Amino acid sequence: MNSLDRLLQRKLTDDQWSDVLARASGDSNALSSTAIERGYLSEDEWLDLVADAYALDVVNLRTINIDRELLNRFSTKIIFRHEILPFARENGHVKVAVGKPSDLNLLDELSSQSGFSLVPTLARPKEIAEKIRELLGVGGDTINELVRIQADDDEDFDPLAGLDREQGELAESAQAPSVIRLVNELLMEAVEQKASDVHIEPHETGIVIRFRVDGMLRIQPVPPEINRFAASIVTRMKIMSRLNIAEKRLPQDGRIKMRVAGREIDVRVSIIPMIYGEGIVLRLLDKDRMVFDLEHVGMPADIRKPFSQLIRLPHGIVLVTGPTGSGKSTTLYSALNEIKSAETKIITVEDPVEYHSSGISQIQVHSKIGLTFAAGLRSILRHDPDVILIGEIRDGETAISAIQASLTGHLVFSTLHTNDAPGAMTRLIDMGVEPYLVASTVEGVLAQRLIRRLCKHCKAVEQPHLEELPPDFRENHTGTVYKAVGCRECSEIGYAGRIGIFELLQNDTEIREMTVNRASTADLRRHAIATGMTTLRQCGWRYVIEGGTSIEEVVRVTKGDIG
Repeated sequence: MNSLDRLLQRKLTDDQWSDVLARASGDSNALSSTAIERGYLSEDEWLDLVADAYALDVVNLRTINIDRELLNRFSTKIIFRHEILPFARENGHVKVAVGKPSDLNLLDELSSQSGFSLVPTLARPKEIAEKIRELLGVGGDTINELVRIQADDDEDFDPLAGLDREQGELAESAQAPSVIRLVNELLMEAVEQKASDVHIEPHETGIVIRFRVDGMLRIQPVPPEINRFAASIVTRMKIMSRLNIAEKRLPQDGRIKMRVAGREIDVRVSIIPMIYGEGIVLRLLDKDRMVFDLEHVGMPADIRKPFSQLIRLPHGIVLVTGPTGSGKSTTLYSALNEIKSAETKIITVEDPVEYHSSGISQIQVHSKIGLTFAAGLRSILRHDPDVILIGEIRDGETAISAIQASLTGHLVFSTLHTNDAPGAMTRLIDMGVEPYLVASTVEGVLAQRLIRRLCKHCKAVEQPHLEELPPDFRENHTGTVYKAVGCRECSEIGYAGRIGIFELLQNDTEIREMTVNRASTADLRRHAIATGMTTLRQCGWRYVIEGGTSIEEVVRVTKGDIG
């Protein structure tokens, strides 16, 4: 046990220390990070302990302007590989931010290479990594290496210039170690930031990379030299997802399976030709972070109870609606996990199968060979299922097949793209389903959205003027309202994580009659609200009143209710 381990042990209780030892599996380097993850001490407390032990200063890099000219005097390879950051000159010395005491040994090498006298300063490892990416770009060291390699070749030679190149040559260029490392760094950075999507977009001036984190897109800093390797990046993505690397005129969809830090990540790849090149969107599914539980998704008790009753009906249709990325699949899998048992046979038809679940039979749609949602549904009825999940009702044929399945004694779950719960009834009728069939088979519709949670470390009390409040919130306004501020814990954003808001429409005699008579969505909505339906907006206001989110976030995600 080294001196830092003993320092940590003295800071923790005996039970906490035993827990940390067990979880770190004897790895001395993981003891402090495990203690921080378990909440036994904060990262700042640990840095202060280390600083006292080594007589070092602690710096907050987010409040400091980095000397870019100074940074250019150092090797990017060492900066990226070891995540140490020279940031200021002082009294003839250069201050270097390090994240852990073991990094101090690197300063001798860095000092001899640069010719500077270096003074170590402690900083949060996460903040060092963020500053490096901000200043040098994601994958900056790899880009520099690619530039050096290309400089040794003929400047006019581009192995990815056009369709007339051989596929083998395309693959060989995209399989260069530096290109592979660059793509891997982009994917690992996306996973590290907990991004749900990665957008690689070609523009006239070059490619732009954006990550969608908590539903919001953020531009990622990348070196301008990355534009010279845009075609190599696209081809590498195609190779990883087993797509045709020579096809540049048609959209393609694929899939990548990868492991990052011991976690299995499933990546859905969509590539579409655009004016200035091929655009890529990657949907990242972190299976190890997924928890399929209705309470975990944030469903309030007064909605969870009737929804739990709906998903246990012997037959009928239960729909979940909302835009792409609103958590519909998570809610449906949570529902299936709640009713899954040895006595119940559950079969799903999905495009694609997003999450693999034991105890459930899952079918992947293949439209090119004729295995559509409707065709798959007709076939699985012969497999004697009790519960059927259809990934999405996209057309009239699928809708009618779902109706027929429910009429023959099956409970059918599916998703639909509508703005609210009542809109699902009229949407099915618009698809060509007879109104009386919609009225008699749809038992309930759950609409949902995801809103960002306020960061618990920095949210602050807000005292807006009454006239500034949305009209429908004034009626519910009681007590304290909080706003987003931004701090080190949430990367100055003010929000951390998301939670669901819901509205549940339960079919009743009035709604069935209104549906048969082709009532409008607005009329169905007015009746549902009058009979006690909590709307998305009202559910959002609850979280505002509880201090979970801000007024601005609810206004961003939902629109006002009609009376």
